[in-house]
Amino acid sequence: MKKTGGEKDGKRVLVIVPAYNEEESLEHTVKELEYCLAQQSRWIFDYVIVNDGSSDRTRDICKANGYPLLDLPVNTGLTTAFQTGMKYAYRSGYDFAIQFDADGQHDPQYLPALVEASVEQDANIVIGSRFVNQAKEFSMRMIGSTLISAIVRMTTGVRISDPTSGMRLFDATMVEKFAQENYFAPEPDTIAYSIRIGARAVEVPVTMRERFAGSSYLTATKSIMYMMRMGASILLLQWIRKAR
Repeated sequence: MKKTGGEKDGKRVLVIVPAYNEEESLEHTVKELEYCLAQQSRWIFDYVIVNDGSSDRTRDICKANGYPLLDLPVNTGLTTAFQTGMKYAYRSGYDFAIQFDADGQHDPQYLPALVEASVEQDANIVIGSRFVNQAKEFSMRMIGSTLISAIVRMTTGVRISDPTSGMRLFDATMVEKFAQENYFAPEPDTIAYSIRIGARAVEVPVTMRERFAGSSYLTATKSIMYMMRMGASILLLQWIRKAR
């Protein structure tokens, strides 16, 4: 995988970038990612693109630019794409793995802070949160996020202000679980489940941006259904999962 810095303090971090039909934003995202991580001086960062069976030029762009690539032949969805990256991270012995969007919404300048929070606070999961220092805007999506936060707190006793954030760091313990357990998904219900079985999760403040190009697959209706599904999973399904 491609390194963005030289030998530093020995901690190795893999940034996993799932990409499905991101031809318009991928080059911009990777260029910024490489630049920001090259500026930091403490950690050893690598990254890998997981092409999730894209039907556009995503794969061709990765090949043309020499991006590190895990190439899935068909579209499998975010869970399988991310687990593919986690399996690679586990087999390669990384100390941390970070979930990072390919669409430009995530600012890579915050990635070293995620690692620092994990090391200094002994956290298994670090979430890049938009709402540590600011209130949520009024929208159906944010109402759903607030509801999930309340359910997570009710079932775990831990306050997660931005449970749907897609910028998340996982330490080696969590990397192993994602790599070996099929039911671990990069979703709020897995975060809640992990906390309940002993994982420590913390948040660090970040700022999210608009997509660099394209549009989100989450329409208003899909957002509502997603929030309802996550809430039901945390309240009901995760208890069965724990018993099993």
